[in-house]
Amino acid sequence: MDLIRALIEHMKGERDDWESLAMVIDFSGGRFSGTHGYTYSPDGVVSAVASRPSAIRPTVNAYTESLYEPGAALSVAILVQFDRTKGEYEVTFEDSDVSRWKVTPANIDEIREKLRPQFE
Repeated sequence: MDLIRALIEHMKGERDDWESLAMVIDFSGGRFSGTHGYTYSPDGVVSAVASRPSAIRPTVNAYTESLYEPGAALSVAILVQFDRTKGEYEVTFEDSDVSRWKVTPANIDEIREKLRPQFE
């Protein structure tokens, strides 16, 4: 999937040995505004990551344009979860709750586990 490839190619903050990825793509005012997420390594290390917005904007725009009619309201966030070992992924859309996947000092430990890919 082009979106996952772009997120990985332009990701900063990860260790080389990461096994899975959870990346939130944020939208504000109907436009792509940034990313935040985590990589998960086999030894239990969780690294905070982000993908450079200017580098992935064309891919994010192409992805949303393939799903939404012109002029339609976009989701407020999209969660992309990817298991590098299994090659499995899942994409979840949040249409209204802007705080659903936001990281705050109060939820930092909880949210990184909540976002962790758990494919059955």
